[in-house]
Amino acid sequence: MKTPRVVVRDDSIATRELKSRLYHIYADDEVKDDINRKADETEPLPDLLINAYYLLGKDWLEARNEWVNVGNNVPPVMITVANRTETSARIKYAFDHNRISIPELCNKDKTLQIDSKILKEAESETEPVEIYTKSDENNDDIVPKLTKKQQAELLRKTVDTVGREGEPGEQVQNVISVGMLSEGWDAKTVTHIMGLRAFSSQLLCEQVVGRGLRRVSYDVGDDGLFEPEYVNIFGVPFTFLPHEGGDGPPPPPPPPKTKIEPVKEKIIHEIVWPNILRIDHVYRPKLSLDWDKVKTLEIDPYESITEADLAAIISGKPNQAVKTAIGLEKIAEDTRVQTIVFRIASTIYNSEKKPDWKGSKEIFLAQVVRLVENFIATDKITIKHDLFHQDDSKKKILMILNMNKIIQHIWSEIRAENTEKLTPVFDKENPIRSTSGVRTWYTSKPCEWVDKSHVSHCVYDSGWEAAEAYFLEKSDLVTSFVKNDHLGFTILYNHKGVIRKYYPDFIIRLANGKFMILETKGKDSQQNQTKREYLNEWVKAVNEQCGFGKWYWDVSFEPSDIESKIRKCISN
Repeated sequence: MKTPRVVVRDDSIATRELKSRLYHIYADDEVKDDINRKADETEPLPDLLINAYYLLGKDWLEARNEWVNVGNNVPPVMITVANRTETSARIKYAFDHNRISIPELCNKDKTLQIDSKILKEAESETEPVEIYTKSDENNDDIVPKLTKKQQAELLRKTVDTVGREGEPGEQVQNVISVGMLSEGWDAKTVTHIMGLRAFSSQLLCEQVVGRGLRRVSYDVGDDGLFEPEYVNIFGVPFTFLPHEGGDGPPPPPPPPKTKIEPVKEKIIHEIVWPNILRIDHVYRPKLSLDWDKVKTLEIDPYESITEADLAAIISGKPNQAVKTAIGLEKIAEDTRVQTIVFRIASTIYNSEKKPDWKGSKEIFLAQVVRLVENFIATDKITIKHDLFHQDDSKKKILMILNMNKIIQHIWSEIRAENTEKLTPVFDKENPIRSTSGVRTWYTSKPCEWVDKSHVSHCVYDSGWEAAEAYFLEKSDLVTSFVKNDHLGFTILYNHKGVIRKYYPDFIIRLANGKFMILETKGKDSQQNQTKREYLNEWVKAVNEQCGFGKWYWDVSFEPSDIESKIRKCISN
């Protein structure tokens, strides 16, 4: 078998567990919320994920060049195991449109996207289907249109023959899967694995890595031993800590739990809200920015990874004696600043819905390019440490690795100044949500039965929340309320280029029939202010849409101000 190698350290800030952020990418705060949502394939991937693909991809390229030099016609294979179909589609789109600037890896014809559901359907075909090609008068192959059954058979054959010469999967080099590849999958050319899902057990980690452990060659050297072969792994969190046990006291019993659920007898307090995936913007024909008002984007170089060390797993532990390094020294040489500008502008262009633009597409793109050029040319991007200011090459690397932060930052500024109208986009499968849809759950947190909530109890994360819930329960200003816990009510927001989920604390129906979203905050911060900007946009879009009643929002900074906040809302 090949020997697996995992990341043991890198040149960025380590996690709280003192591990590399590449160790379990899915669990990173900048990644988890972003890839656990319904997102269009054109939406850019989180910077950490792009960073990881640059590192792993550059290492794959070195392996590929070595294979070519020794006359191997079959390329090495990189596998991604993604958490959901939307993530898989975004990854494929990123490669297909060269958002990861490794041209050799961004080849559509050599990339294979596998959805476990589609693959299962393909594997269920019991009868083989003949797949053929026609030739024209110049003897050039013409690929005919295939029936669905033929497409399924071709997919199955391609998956089953990855890395085999003369077969449909011979030249596949980039496999993006959702769910597990079957245990019988017999690809020997896997050299790199990217894990982008939750790993709940050591067994699951081993199953994913197992897809890459088959050796390419079984020839022995002069010493009678196999030549070492490795598979480099990002994002699959192997555990190496010994099991702790002994003759200590038995574990304490679990704390008692309270059952939380909607109560039929309290249906009068049901609260309904629109389930919004995103908010589209209608823009002015001419885009502009007041540069004096544009916020500065600060990039911390120690949040990016330009070098990573991998150690081989031997006897269940990383062996530092068998270690390799991956670096991005050459990435700046291969990328011009103008390329970065155009990539930022094209990402913005492709992620926007063109019907919301009143001018021509070409003018839209040209204006965005101009604004991005001006943004990068000004002092609106600052690097935290002087060393990176003085080195243009290092600054360029940081811009490439933080491209999503730059995209989201400048696009937020353009939206803020140029939006004429907001249009909410609803979840097609579940456009309306309500407290009736809350599933039964259990909690050991402090909680109380409340009469004015359709949900049985109000669960408290702080004494402050308990005090405010008490006021809402007793006040004549309030008809109904619900704590936003397990409701599924979230507002996506972008802070420093990272997509996150915001969970406001309470939804309240007031005595005059208006709705109020209430947040409790003891201390303010730039991130909390950003949340409120997106909350305000959500409320404004819902009110412009009509049909959901009148909505308001406010923030309580101390328990004593809640009554004045509600009275202010009622009087508006």
